[in-house]
Amino acid sequence: MSRATDRPGAIPGGLFRAVLPYDRRWLRDDLLAGITLAALGIPEVMGYTRIAGTPVVTGLYTMLLPMIAFAALGSSRHLVVAGDSATAAIVSASIAGLAVAGLAPGSPEWLGLASLCALLCGGLLLLARLLRLGFLADFISRTVLVGFLTGVGIQVALGQVAGMLGVAKPEVSIPFGSGTAISFVATLGEVGQASGLTVLVSLAVIATLVLFERRIRAIPGGLVAVLGAIVLSFVFDLASRGVSILGPVPGGLPAIGLPAGITAGSAIGLVPAAVSMVLVILAQSAATSRAYAVRSRESFDENDDLIGLSLANVAAGLSGTFVVNGSPTKTEMVDSAHSRTQLAQLTTVATVAVVLLFLTKPLEYLPDAALSAVVFVIGLKLVKIPDLQEIRRLKPDEFWIALATAIVVVTIGVEQGILLAIILSVLAHVRRHYQPHNTIVGFDDRGHRTALPATTGTLTEPGLIIYRFAVGLFFANAAGFAAQVRSLVDGASGLRWFALLADGMDDVDFTGGRTVAEVATEIQERGVTFVIVHLAEPVRQEFDRYGVTELIGPERYYDTLDEVRAAFHDG
Repeated sequence: MSRATDRPGAIPGGLFRAVLPYDRRWLRDDLLAGITLAALGIPEVMGYTRIAGTPVVTGLYTMLLPMIAFAALGSSRHLVVAGDSATAAIVSASIAGLAVAGLAPGSPEWLGLASLCALLCGGLLLLARLLRLGFLADFISRTVLVGFLTGVGIQVALGQVAGMLGVAKPEVSIPFGSGTAISFVATLGEVGQASGLTVLVSLAVIATLVLFERRIRAIPGGLVAVLGAIVLSFVFDLASRGVSILGPVPGGLPAIGLPAGITAGSAIGLVPAAVSMVLVILAQSAATSRAYAVRSRESFDENDDLIGLSLANVAAGLSGTFVVNGSPTKTEMVDSAHSRTQLAQLTTVATVAVVLLFLTKPLEYLPDAALSAVVFVIGLKLVKIPDLQEIRRLKPDEFWIALATAIVVVTIGVEQGILLAIILSVLAHVRRHYQPHNTIVGFDDRGHRTALPATTGTLTEPGLIIYRFAVGLFFANAAGFAAQVRSLVDGASGLRWFALLADGMDDVDFTGGRTVAEVATEIQERGVTFVIVHLAEPVRQEFDRYGVTELIGPERYYDTLDEVRAAFHDG
């Protein structure tokens, strides 16, 4: 469970804890923030339907019941839960991978499977809450998350080029991999067949988005681009000039019910994808909630948020749309508009409902190229070049991990990318503990502690080695520990005492405990006194069980380095 500083009067749980208690002075800010989020978010979620392969209206559905569910049951006052590019990409890739005959993006069968993905995610998130697995979000490091989202962004952007050119997207089938790069190359081969007017629409939308992002941030650029494209399409009848448009968009609120065409086989086939999406949801939602809770000095609970995320996805599945996720971009939108609680998101819900009930008719004139351009820009925004550069500058080895994750997402698939992200995160952690930066403790002329390299022949002072092992001792680094200690002892002339400084040793497993006992036995057989200093009590209890204490004697444990040095000189 993660908590920031609690807001006075905040309630620990219950319905709408992310709204209550409420201060009337916040009402104006929340209402304006909610309307702003609707204006910015509607074009974005419509674009995500292009990634997920579902009808455009389903994007608006992600901002209805799912938002209400999270506002009612989540703990974060700021997190916006709606359609998201990363999970939309996994939905599309996983459904396409089922290889069901006649299954095509936009078809009722495809939408049924996308909604089934949402139900599966809802069930898995609820299971994660029951098992209190919110901590799993910490198993995806920021490094690999940057790499993963970069890969998703590249894949999403490349997939929109055909729509921006007004050519059919090449159908590429390869035995291994996503085919994104190959499909993109094939699309470039069709440039000669591109519709000039379609390309002009795409460039105009991109230019509008860039201009408003850089120069006129007070006005939603996405909304201006979409409305402008609709107006131009209607006035100049772009459809008759070869520009593809959305066509009729069903109005009204979504029907509630189980997705059509659910079978046991399709559910089983989508489980791996659902697991991948749950991991993305855990990592992305928790990281976003944590950042804004700290910024606002408010509390949030990762495990309680799992309930809100679970019910939001169940609501998505039952209302005929795809998986929803905590969205960093939308959360920044609503926070920048000075929202205070989830009442802002509920205002967004009301705004979207008005659009669905009364304003879907104009949407049918929206050029397909305009949506492709919006999604193209969204994809590029996920490619965080400054973050990658910072990682490369500060931690080059982690940069290559991020890059490998991105490459796997683009060339193989998003599911494999998130799996690789987790594996690489864990391996990077194990690697740091496998080869820790161990040192010999030295002292300067004024008696101040210094760190010396743990190399053969290095002594703390004549006859004494104080060796600091920097991490917990476990099966993977136990052999390295033993080898380094033996090397230090073998190369030390006139050694009388060997002290293990264990202030960094926060844990020890069976292999590590037995290794310490064996090393201590060897050292003592050479006539060298083996002592341990600054050992945490829980680890001391482990050493008692492993027989280390009985071997060296309880009097050979010291609390400070000064005590060790004094005993060494007295001995």
